[in-house]
Amino acid sequence: MLRSSWTPGRDPGHSGPVLVSVTDFTLGTRTDLPGVYLAARRLAAHWPRLDGALGMWLWAAPTARRCGAVAVWRDEAALNGFITWPPHVAIMRRYKGRGSLTSTTWHADRFDPTTTWSRAQAVLRA
Repeated sequence: MLRSSWTPGRDPGHSGPVLVSVTDFTLGTRTDLPGVYLAARRLAAHWPRLDGALGMWLWAAPTARRCGAVAVWRDEAALNGFITWPPHVAIMRRYKGRGSLTSTTWHADRFDPTTTWSRAQAVLRA
């Protein structure tokens, strides 16, 4: 599994409770993987301006036709704001029907990068 470097968000110094989201998009064909990953990189470029975003990693497992993100949010309202953000909606519509998407979330008392990534990996390997 490949992982991007940490992309800090608008609220990187947040020290309280957080919401972690893990997405896993399995594509029907490998030919869609580069486009999906590039679209995700374009969204990541906006991360420092997203309200309630602490930061995120993109990840990919190219041979398995899978990619996604592990994102850390201040709260559910921040995550919901991203989900309904027009650039995100446009990408989801563009790739609708080209694979299957799963996601999971959990709350943590604070953000710890090592613990968060380890738990995300366990979710993605399950």
